Amino acid sequence: MIKNCVLAGTASLIALTGLNAWAADPLPTETHKVLTAALALEAAEAAVAACKEKGYNVTVTIVDRTGQPKLILVGDGARPLTLEVTRRKAYTSAMQRVSTGDYTKRVTTPGAFNPGQFDKELVTGQGGLPIKVGEDTIGGIAAAGAPGGDKDEACASAGLAKIADQLK
Repeated sequence: MIKNCVLAGTASLIALTGLNAWAADPLPTETHKVLTAALALEAAEAAVAACKEKGYNVTVTIVDRTGQPKLILVGDGARPLTLEVTRRKAYTSAMQRVSTGDYTKRVTTPGAFNPGQFDKELVTGQGGLPIKVGEDTIGGIAAAGAPGGDKDEACASAGLAKIADQLK
């Protein structure tokens, strides 16, 4: 009986010592910039307006750093398919940390690795851009609905330009 009490006391002392050591040396943490909803809205409105000015009815999607939708803005007269296309373009830009145009070039090079074989959400074509603070990608923006990916990308670029001074 005494032996069991000594063992229990020793185990408790070891456990408490271990907890104190852990508390003195906390787990490392990570900090990063976050794309706010207000900033996402400002960028999306600027992108839709830039396209509307040229006569294009587009949808703009903005995702966070993990590829989750932050904001989807369907412009007046935008076709239904643009909703899914922009979500996947924005996701691709955020996850690959490059424009969808650059991603397309990368994966269509003969012998290149194509992560789209494993992640079916990735999409090729133009129109998606990463949102960066320095070298840190904090999200993605994409437009779809203009006649041609280069025009979609120009609209997304206009959205980024609108918030560029706030991405520091």
